[in-house]
Formats: sequence, C-alpha cells, structure tokens
Amino acid sequence: MNLAVNDLSLLFASMLVIVALLISYKEKLGFTKDIIISVCRAVIQLILVGYLLKYIFQVDNKIVTIVMAGVIIINAALNAKKRSNHLKNGFLISFIAIVCSTGVTIGVLVFSGAIRFIPSQIIPISGMIASNSMVAIGLCYRNMDSLFHDQRQAVLEKLALGADIKLASQSIVRASIRTGMAPTIDSAKTVGIVSLPGMMSGLIFAGVDPVHAIKYQIMVTFMLLSATSIGSVIATYFAYKEYYNERKQLIS
Repeated sequence: MNLAVNDLSLLFASMLVIVALLISYKEKLGFTKDIIISVCRAVIQLILVGYLLKYIFQVDNKIVTIVMAGVIIINAALNAKKRSNHLKNGFLISFIAIVCSTGVTIGVLVFSGAIRFIPSQIIPISGMIASNSMVAIGLCYRNMDSLFHDQRQAVLEKLALGADIKLASQSIVRASIRTGMAPTIDSAKTVGIVSLPGMMSGLIFAGVDPVHAIKYQIMVTFMLLSATSIGSVIATYFAYKEYYNERKQLIS
C-alpha cells in the first residue's frame, strides 16, 4: 500500500514540533524562537520548491534543469563559505569544489545509465550531492581553522627550516580531508543496520519493492562517498593556501 499524507495527517504530525519546543523551554536552551522560525521557513520553502519542481518536471527542459542544479550548487557554496572566517575566496573555492564533485558524480551516473538526464532525476540527485559536499567542505574549513590556530608554532618551525607551504601544511590538510570524509564513511558503515536512509525509506513508503529500493540506496552510497571525497580534497587543497600571504608567510 502506498503512503498517503493528507492535510489532516500533516497537522497532527506538526504537533511533534511541540515536543522540541517543550524540551527547549524546560531545559532553558534558548531554541524556542529558532525552532519556530526554522519550522515556518522549512514549510514555506518546501511548498514553494514543490510547486517549482512540479513546473520544471512538466517543462522537461535540459537548460532549465542545469539552471536549477546551478542554483542548488550556488546556495550550497554560500553556506559552505560561512564555515570559515579566514578565507577571502571562500565562496569561489566552495563553488569550484561542489561543481567538480557534483559534475563528476552525475557524469558517471548518467554515462553508466544509472540515471537519465531528466529533471526528476538530475535535480534531486544534484541536491543530495551538493548538500553532502557542502557539509563535508564546511567540516574541512572548521578543522583547518582550528588546526592552523593550534599548530601555528609547528607550522612556523617547518617554514623556518625551509619547508614550502605545502609540506608545512601537509598534516593539517590530511587531517581536514579526513574530517570532511569521516561522516559519510561512518554512515556507509552503518547503512541498513543502524539507519534506513531517506531515499530508501522514501521509495519503500511509495510502494517500491525493497530490493529495488536497496539498489538505489547502494548507488546513493557510492555517489556520496565520491562526492564528499572530491569536494573535500579540492576545497582543502585550495583553501590552505589562503592561510599564507604572498611571501609564503603564515597569516596571523
């Protein structure tokens, strides 16, 4: 039986938000206003996106599909940029990394025949890849900020001994890439045992055979591992140079 969500069931489901509000109020977390705003924004944004996607799917135009994917990537890059205050070119670096991770991954999937270049497949897949790349890149930025601060003296000593900025930053770069990739790797280890991911659950709710839903989820797992790896590596290798000036000196 297919999943049926009507307005009344959504109304009852919205009561679950009260649980979060009560916890925030009782524990004095200060999240009451944020929860209300985030829920309202989520509802409005999802309704607007729903109608927009319905129109785009009906039009079925490749240029419109690419533009929509571009909008997703730009928003992901803007949010990734916010994770670091030390990057002058944070948006550009994030944009290049997410474009590469999304482009390569989707290119392989389309070329292999796993998906078709149609709006109903390209846009959701682009959103999944871009959002995961965004999170991974944000983690890389935060880790770099922390490590360049904590290991400043060690980096300066390496530079003083004649190391170039790549060698002096090597341990920080590797640690940051690992930090960006770790959540996706950990998620892949437990998928199907601890968690039943969104795509798989959604397909099962929609009445798709669980075996077929699993195949799609395996594809998603592979593509997210690829996307976060590419995004983390590109973003980190571009970003670490921003911590040095034109004289190859570590910026204070």
